Amino acid sequence: MRNDTPKPKATDLRTWLAHLQTTGRLAVIREGVPLKHRLAAIAKRLDGKQAAYFPKPAGHTIPVVSGFVSKRGWIAEAMGVEQDGLLAAFRHAAEHPLPWREVASSEAPCQQVVTPMDASKDLNTMLPIPTHSEHDNGPYITAGLVIARNPATGVQNVSINRIQVHGRDRMAILMLPRHLLAFYKAAEAEGQALDVAVVIGADPLTLLASQAITPIDHDELEIAGALHGAPLPVVKCTTNAVRVPANAEIVIEGRLLPQVREAEGPFGEFPKYYSAQEKREVIVVDAVTTRTNPIFHTIVPAEMEHLLLGSIPREATMLAHLQRSFPGVTDVHLSVGGVGRYHLFVKFRKAREGEPKNVILGAFGAHYDIKQVIVVDDDVDVHDPQQVEWAVATRFQADRDLIVISGAQGSVLDPSTTVATGHHDIDEPAPPHLQGVGAKMGLDATRPVSYRGYIFTKVRIPGELEIDLAQEIVPGAAVDWHGVGLQ
Repeated sequence: MRNDTPKPKATDLRTWLAHLQTTGRLAVIREGVPLKHRLAAIAKRLDGKQAAYFPKPAGHTIPVVSGFVSKRGWIAEAMGVEQDGLLAAFRHAAEHPLPWREVASSEAPCQQVVTPMDASKDLNTMLPIPTHSEHDNGPYITAGLVIARNPATGVQNVSINRIQVHGRDRMAILMLPRHLLAFYKAAEAEGQALDVAVVIGADPLTLLASQAITPIDHDELEIAGALHGAPLPVVKCTTNAVRVPANAEIVIEGRLLPQVREAEGPFGEFPKYYSAQEKREVIVVDAVTTRTNPIFHTIVPAEMEHLLLGSIPREATMLAHLQRSFPGVTDVHLSVGGVGRYHLFVKFRKAREGEPKNVILGAFGAHYDIKQVIVVDDDVDVHDPQQVEWAVATRFQADRDLIVISGAQGSVLDPSTTVATGHHDIDEPAPPHLQGVGAKMGLDATRPVSYRGYIFTKVRIPGELEIDLAQEIVPGAAVDWHGVGLQ
């Protein structure tokens, strides 16, 4: 996006969807699309091309939208920056959060309609919750921001968790070993439920902020405010003290119950495989609040919206982490082929031999999800997998440039770690101390600091980058192939 292009104001979901519609990037689907499989299938076919808007899915009065941040450039556009400034802008927001601004319920669109849960209410009919993949065990909320308060400090945490709706007012949730689970365990140790809110239909920048990698007791809604350039308006829930984005579409208020576990899964996750069914923690719903005529957001698992929301904040964090120790690091990229989590490409300006191996080790220490690191020189575009593969093909030798680390903690959602530990029976999951344990691999695909002649000089043609093809190609011209001349 050019610097003089008006910057869209993605202050809420509707503003952003209107912008996508006026720029031809939102497809309105026919009414009545089934919520089971069909809706997700259509959204997947449009993935990265257009957002999909489903009016009256399965006859439901609430529409569903998906895929509105399914391209890297769209996310940069929502932030009002050029694509190459995306990581720097996110990093600046994460390092300079803005405290949120609390508003009254009367000023909060997300509480225009308040519905307390009782025996006559059922989430499955109140909300249009899709079933996405073939073997998913029922309908799932996949784009819900789960917000909870630290029982000890009151500071909030925001995350996106998969949530299976399997009862009238009950939902099973997957919590990985991060801040939300720490809050829950602290409350459970005291025999207390943990108050939570599940926010559906947040704006793109608040969605992105929810995925920031921060220390505990850093409220991601403050990062959202920094991304917006103004404190985020929030409102107190109607049944608990959790604060939620006031401009959201839908809020489910509830409690994570202590000492209660119910079956959840299988579910098609971001590695493009199914997670096994296991006993998970349970949310009981106390109330649902919405805008008038709300919009339900769903993320199609393992597609670009899912992968980018996770990868871009991680990239910003990884870049900041590596640059503190290695100033020669100029860019990083979590590849789509590596599901936006596991494979990291690092662009590095090497000054001494051996440095890339230190960079590799630093990257593994930055986040346990990282499974493979490839370090390339600064003449390689880490956002182009073909260039990275070229660097490996021509600058890497396995006997001297490969690092393998065995028995390291990785992602518990990586199915290859389950097989490696011998626990691949759906009825017998690996014990917690073995979940996610596997190997990590680093590749130093950099050229030597010193080399003879042009042996490692990248081939270029002078002036190739400055060519303006519009000035060089003759429009409408054709060749007379008999006389071999221009017609």
